[in-house]
Amino acid sequence: MKFTLRQLEVFLEAARQQNLTRAAKSLAMSQSAASSALKELEQQFSTQLFDRIGKRLQLNDLGHQIRPEAEALLEKAQQLEQKLSSKTLVGQIKVGATLSIGNYLAVNIVARMMRDKPGTHIDLEVANTASITEKVLNFDLDIGLIEGELHHRDLNVMPWCDDELVVFCAPGHKFESRTQLTDQDLLNTDWILREAGSGTRQAFDRAMHGILPSLNVVMELQHTEAIKRAVEAGLGIGCLSRITLQEAFKRGSLTPLLIPGRDLSRQFYFIMHRQKYVSQGIKELIQLCRHWTAGSPEHQRSAGSRTRSLDSEKILADSDA
Repeated sequence: MKFTLRQLEVFLEAARQQNLTRAAKSLAMSQSAASSALKELEQQFSTQLFDRIGKRLQLNDLGHQIRPEAEALLEKAQQLEQKLSSKTLVGQIKVGATLSIGNYLAVNIVARMMRDKPGTHIDLEVANTASITEKVLNFDLDIGLIEGELHHRDLNVMPWCDDELVVFCAPGHKFESRTQLTDQDLLNTDWILREAGSGTRQAFDRAMHGILPSLNVVMELQHTEAIKRAVEAGLGIGCLSRITLQEAFKRGSLTPLLIPGRDLSRQFYFIMHRQKYVSQGIKELIQLCRHWTAGSPEHQRSAGSRTRSLDSEKILADSDA
């Protein structure tokens, strides 16, 4: 064999960091050793895998083509090493989660998995749907847990569970005593919403079809807690996932509002690159996520969701073939 696993490690880390110095530091190598490993890999096949732009390394077409296969080969090698050592470690998983999922579900799920699987290391990054999607496409994340509907030819998108958005106000707001709101009510108030690019905003915009351009959006914020604080301060009404509001509703610091005729239901999804090798650790994480939400009334799957879930199980099964 003309290449080593160490050379592939350097290649992949250089692709992630786009800089050899940072790649060497991440791998606990000297820069000269990392440079030699990458140079030898390219020289052995008389080819280049990067375009050099100053100190920046940019994958070329060939580099992009072999990256998924190199990722899969290294993960399989790590699993083989664990089996040879008679270990059951899941290893390292890089997980991305959108804000609602990350702050109110994923942290507890990740903690549970790391507690149940000693030696497991999970990196959790929390950002909006657009950011998580970009990093999954670039192989910077192994899997994404997202709220927004998504279609991309390079991604496998697998249903996870159902969710719903809830419109809410502060106690004392003029809508607090209303049994339900009309479209005219929605037009005659100020809104505090998530930013464009978030799954929550995508679902809200879809639900408000027909009146969306006329809504008075006075503030857009990236964080759910900031939106709740602004609504509590009486600056307007908001709309967020029910999972982010349960404690506030129990305390009475916020009040849910009903808007019949507007569909605020949505789903959470898992996303992975189609060429991503699905390791045992990723499979166990997906299984734990589904088990975690299966018993919650807010996340019971509909019959349609269960049917689509069978398709996602086929994707995971095909990865073993």
